[in-house]
Amino acid sequence: MSPGTTGGLGIAVLFTLIALGMPIGFAMGLVGFVGFAYLITFHAAVVKLGVVAFDLSTNYAIGTIPLFLFMAQILFASGIGRDLYDFAARMIGHLRGGLAMATIGASAGFASVNASSLATTATMGLVALPEMRKHGYQDSLAAGSVAAGGTIGSLIPPSGMFIIYGILTETSIGAMFAAGIIPGILLAIFYMAVIWIRCRLNPALGPAGPHFGWAGRWEATKKTGDVILLFVLVMGGIVWGWFTPTEAGAMGAFGAIVLSLLRGRLKWAEIRTAAFETLKTTGMIFGILYGALMFNAFVTVTNIPMNVVGWVSAVDMAPIIVLLLILLVYFFLGMILDASAMMTLTVPLFFPLVTQLGYDAVFFGVLVVRMTEIALITPPVGMNVYVLYGVAKDIPLTRIFRGTGPFVLADVLHVALLMAVPALILWLPSL
Repeated sequence: MSPGTTGGLGIAVLFTLIALGMPIGFAMGLVGFVGFAYLITFHAAVVKLGVVAFDLSTNYAIGTIPLFLFMAQILFASGIGRDLYDFAARMIGHLRGGLAMATIGASAGFASVNASSLATTATMGLVALPEMRKHGYQDSLAAGSVAAGGTIGSLIPPSGMFIIYGILTETSIGAMFAAGIIPGILLAIFYMAVIWIRCRLNPALGPAGPHFGWAGRWEATKKTGDVILLFVLVMGGIVWGWFTPTEAGAMGAFGAIVLSLLRGRLKWAEIRTAAFETLKTTGMIFGILYGALMFNAFVTVTNIPMNVVGWVSAVDMAPIIVLLLILLVYFFLGMILDASAMMTLTVPLFFPLVTQLGYDAVFFGVLVVRMTEIALITPPVGMNVYVLYGVAKDIPLTRIFRGTGPFVLADVLHVALLMAVPALILWLPSL
């Protein structure tokens, strides 16, 4: 059997194993090992397993993952999500749809100190959803804004998806973090615009909330100012070259502990829980990366990426058409795969192609993460929707998905803008 045929069969087996419920990391590792052993030798496959494990465990950049996760867990324990929502609600909650807009703003803020879209959705679901429902917001708008707001967590650094992409493609994680800031802010603005338009057309969707004077707003500002300063220090230090992403993670984790202690909200039990959750999530990510890198080695020896590049070159399609087709593949894959599976499966296939076509690795990485974000709120495998349903089981899944529909349209327009103006992604990394 030729290497290309073997690769195609391996990919088919991989999708079958995932459909049968096998964990994505284990499935990729198993297919990668067996395929590599078949095409080279069993001994070479065993050696490759050891090399992948050693390279992954000694990768300096990989230290970014547990450090930022620990920072997020500590701030989560200190109630930062509620403080950020309270701040946003006091600023714009008195407008029609204001509480939903505040949810988007708070999600963006929480994402800036969090590495997880799912954690952002769960937190805002517990904090913001009851408030919106109490003030008469319709469930479709309230739930849709929470689920959509959670997707910002994949774009605003520190983003776990950026870290995975950087390791898979050997792209600077610091550059990826910097590249996500402007698109993340723009995405929040797009989502707020969706809410404003919908409430203008149908005021009953989101009635005006309570009005707070400047004294109340200042009180909320004092609760969040230190966290915003921590984010500026961590991300600004990366952008301006003061320290590496790994060092920034250490600074962020230390700063989170100090802030939480100063607030009097951190006890030993919470530190222990934060450490346990960090280790558990880190182990899961390491497992996925380990399997993905082994699968990457198998895909490389099949020559499938190079064959795809050759086929596209022979067809002589314009690079922008190829990029659009790739993004379209991501859109449909997002309906059947979760974000991490989609990225680890496809990046090894598409990355050589897009770089061969002349696209910047950072530019492509942001677009890939954007497409994985959209997957978080599209049926049938919209993970943010299922997380929110776990928080508010009295809201039917169909109603939540219906509420995310207008935000998906905003996502498509946002991706189109980023493609039309690449400087929105590449300007900060260029600094």
